[in-house]
Amino acid sequence: MLYLIGLGLGDESDITVRGLEVVKTCKRILLESYTSILPGLGKERLEALYGKPVEIAYREKVEEDIEEVIEEAREENVAFLVIGDPFGATTHSDLYLRALRLGVQVEVVHNASIMNACGACGLQLYKFGETVSIVFFTETWRHGDSFYDKILRNNGGKAEGGLHTLCLLDIKVHELNFDEMIQTGKPVYMPPTFMKASLAASQLLEIEERRKDGACSPDRPAVALARVGAKDQVIVSGTLERLSRSDVDDVLGAPLHSLIVCGELHDLEKEFFEHFNIDNRKARED
Repeated sequence: MLYLIGLGLGDESDITVRGLEVVKTCKRILLESYTSILPGLGKERLEALYGKPVEIAYREKVEEDIEEVIEEAREENVAFLVIGDPFGATTHSDLYLRALRLGVQVEVVHNASIMNACGACGLQLYKFGETVSIVFFTETWRHGDSFYDKILRNNGGKAEGGLHTLCLLDIKVHELNFDEMIQTGKPVYMPPTFMKASLAASQLLEIEERRKDGACSPDRPAVALARVGAKDQVIVSGTLERLSRSDVDDVLGAPLHSLIVCGELHDLEKEFFEHFNIDNRKARED
């Protein structure tokens, strides 16, 4: 049996009771570290809880060598651990379907994910539209129209009647450094990089400046979240322009960050928005 097991958003103790029971029956345990990670949660802490070794599954394992894992699950119990919920990324849906096509049984153990835990900011989950992923701009690519268009479809470029958009921010883990590889002749990996909420807001404002459709205008309400589900989670709100400033990173702290571009705010949402206002927070701390 292949088990897809959600680990939740906090630390190693966030696995469900059922998830932990299943892990202890598995001969092989893999931790997917491509679509999301929990900074500071090393496999050593998971191994201490499970009493078994844990393998790190980077992009190449997930995308290229996963059939070997699926075949092993034909005869033995294999656990594929995922930060958040297993169906929070299309990569895991693909894994599920590939196992079914090969005639291997699959079972899913669900958990909390950013897709529902983002409700901690007070925005109503039923008022969210399609989720988007914001990737790093490069020197040669600075468009981002695909995710901007989805935000525009959600909020219509208007202040009233639109839906909120959860923005998942880019992470780069186990990425090859090709310049170093050319010099050394060996695989060299770059240090992990995590997009910050302020950079995501800045990129959206840059696209808005070019497009001028109103989806991500400077005065558009937005919410930035850090380490949702952890004991030290931080939530701040403000306009997109306010959240694009560098001092936001000091308030939010370490990754992982997320950003919500707001649609229309109802009265309860407005109260939460005011509660989390970044300038009000800084005034209280002063």
